[in-house]
Amino acid sequence: MRDILPDLRARCADGVPLALATVVAVHGSAPRDPGAVMAVDAAGTVVGSVSGGCVESDLYEVAREVLAGAGPRVVTYGISDDEAFGVGLTCGGTIEVLVRAYVSPAELADLGALLDLIADDRPVAEATVLSGAAETGARLVVRPSDAGPATGTLGSEGLDAAVTDDAWGLLAQGHTAIQWYGAHGQRRMQEVAVFIRTYAPPPRMLVFGAIDHAAATARIGSFLGYRVTVCDARPAFATRERFPTADEVVRAWPHTYLESTEVDARTVICVLTHDPKFDVPLLLAALRTPAAYIGVMGSRRTHHDRLARLREAGADAAALARLASPVGLDLGARTPEETAVSIAAEVIQHRWGGTGRPLGELTGAIHHGETS
Repeated sequence: MRDILPDLRARCADGVPLALATVVAVHGSAPRDPGAVMAVDAAGTVVGSVSGGCVESDLYEVAREVLAGAGPRVVTYGISDDEAFGVGLTCGGTIEVLVRAYVSPAELADLGALLDLIADDRPVAEATVLSGAAETGARLVVRPSDAGPATGTLGSEGLDAAVTDDAWGLLAQGHTAIQWYGAHGQRRMQEVAVFIRTYAPPPRMLVFGAIDHAAATARIGSFLGYRVTVCDARPAFATRERFPTADEVVRAWPHTYLESTEVDARTVICVLTHDPKFDVPLLLAALRTPAAYIGVMGSRRTHHDRLARLREAGADAAALARLASPVGLDLGARTPEETAVSIAAEVIQHRWGGTGRPLGELTGAIHHGETS
């Protein structure tokens, strides 16, 4: 959604009817994850993608039908050997796509309000009925408490309450999922399938040490969708000119800043200072956070010395095992840019549980978590 947000907001502001095609489920290998969106407006203009081109032509026709009044639909695309030249996914997986139209001024205004919250990086969730004992396409938007009550309904107060509760839980984890309920929100029943799409603020990447490697790491962090902060105590180095792609550049002692800023279970911390007077207090602070990844630059000898200092300061073996150092995967990197790619590769590996080995040496599913 975020990649086409300006286009969608412009259409809502201008009152242009549109249909949104949203990936709600993926089985096996597929080009895009749940939440990927393609939009078709009343003029026939397309923005976004759900498969990188495999099924968009057929989905375009479905979207036009829905815009013409056919009603919300869930369509499935897959492939088998005897269908290789038909409409489907060349990667062999299956995707389910919800197609829903926004036509009336009220519908476009409601969608526009959701898009405004996403653009402002406010946590918000959108729940849509996919099938079962409720109206397909029924929609509930769960807003932040200071942005007003939830809007829309899935058909019953009980169902709305249960979905709202689950939406906040999924938001806290940064997850999107299909959940099943009874017609009135009963747990452990499978009468209604609801797709809950969460829009959490982008995860943070905190880069400490205003060196050339930090500039490259900040660039690739932004490219990967992180909100990037660069922090260094030296005013001559921590400048906006040196880090134009960072969301913010902070001049402060690293450990002081880290202790005062928000860190959650999606946050990535990259310590590139490799100076004991910065590293030890900073890493002690980092190890007290729930950060997803703590990468530390330095040679093996430097890291060995660093571990000894951290032990003397009270860090135990379980805490020290969280440190990724020397930072990055073994790519043979030499330049700051290559090193940044190595760091990014390790961050992705930690996030999804990859092996870090060449895919050509492995068998089985390419994307971790697939069943086939």
